[in-house]
Amino acid sequence: MSTEIKAPTFPESVADGTIATWHKQAGEHVARDELIVDIETDKVVLEVVAPDDGIIESIVKNEGDIVLSGEVIGKFLAGATGSAPAVSEAAPVSNDAASSSDNLILSPAAKKLVQENNLNPSDIVATGKDGRLTKEDVVNHLAAKPVASAPAKPAAAPALVTDPDAPQGARAEKRVPMTRLRASIARRLLDASQNTAMLTTFNEVNMKPLMDLRKQYKELFQQKHDGTKLGFMSLFVKASAEALKRFPAVNASIDGDEMVYHGYQDIGVAVSSEKGLVVPVLRDADGMSLAKIENSIREFGGKAKNGKLTIEEMTGGTFTISNGGVFGSLMSTPILNPPQTAILGMHKIQERPMAVDGEVVILPMMYLAVSYDHRMIDGKEAVQFLVAIKEMIEDPARILLEI
Repeated sequence: MSTEIKAPTFPESVADGTIATWHKQAGEHVARDELIVDIETDKVVLEVVAPDDGIIESIVKNEGDIVLSGEVIGKFLAGATGSAPAVSEAAPVSNDAASSSDNLILSPAAKKLVQENNLNPSDIVATGKDGRLTKEDVVNHLAAKPVASAPAKPAAAPALVTDPDAPQGARAEKRVPMTRLRASIARRLLDASQNTAMLTTFNEVNMKPLMDLRKQYKELFQQKHDGTKLGFMSLFVKASAEALKRFPAVNASIDGDEMVYHGYQDIGVAVSSEKGLVVPVLRDADGMSLAKIENSIREFGGKAKNGKLTIEEMTGGTFTISNGGVFGSLMSTPILNPPQTAILGMHKIQERPMAVDGEVVILPMMYLAVSYDHRMIDGKEAVQFLVAIKEMIEDPARILLEI
């Protein structure tokens, strides 16, 4: 029976999407819940899976075509047989994984991920219908795994092809279209720079107290919280949440001619992905434990890597933290994330000679930056806000005591 393959229903904030990748072509066999096409929007990549076992009868919208919410992009023939299933071409599963999955039902997309990452399916919690292991289950399992210590290989740059008829010594160039997500990021950053009165104030913080605290309790913290590691980001989130309570204008936003003061602290954490920078949001960050913050950030990182962040997870923040220090940045000027009125920039921890009580001491220092919209926030408030974060980081007991 022939059925239509339609684009998902887009959220109200998304007008249309672009066909990014057809994973199956016309005439190819697909299994139920197998990924067949990716649709890229301004904010996220949406996946369309096969409704049943069958074949792709025809493709209506090709890669690069614009599609609207619910628009027909192809046709599917249920129950028909076509070319061999793609999963049969994948590398064989290890003996351990094969033996452990005898009584476990895996969707084709999940099976492919299990094979690629050499996982044991019995170690993964299955949440699908009738105990089926879905692709989402595998993605969540991978996101929860500790990050390997070996540095990841950088993504290969697009190949530059030189015209063979070009004169010797000619410089090669390659033009590639900007992705919708990258274009959306560019528009928002340009809008922030052109339509806000953005200023940046800097300070530096002695990280030694925080590093000593982490060193003292990291093993106990990891044992207490089921392997969750204590990082610096969770403590900066808690310090920021406390500082936002003291300076409501920094936690506000501008809506036309009105200033909106938020009675909650929803803090966005900038996460880098292959497709661009995304900012998932920690809801009610002031009420979250350090372990919950660390787990949430780790899950966001895994979802960003696999293109699984939802629009709901990336909207509604009242303040943003960006950590360029993980890439080695010593100092930078973060750009606002409208309609928010401020953003905190963290940087690399660098040992520097500092004057302490008349003596020169080598200390691990970090530059902090707060960019703010001067229409909403005065310089005095911005500086005091940043000093409050500095004091809480240099004396972490202040976070607990709220002083």
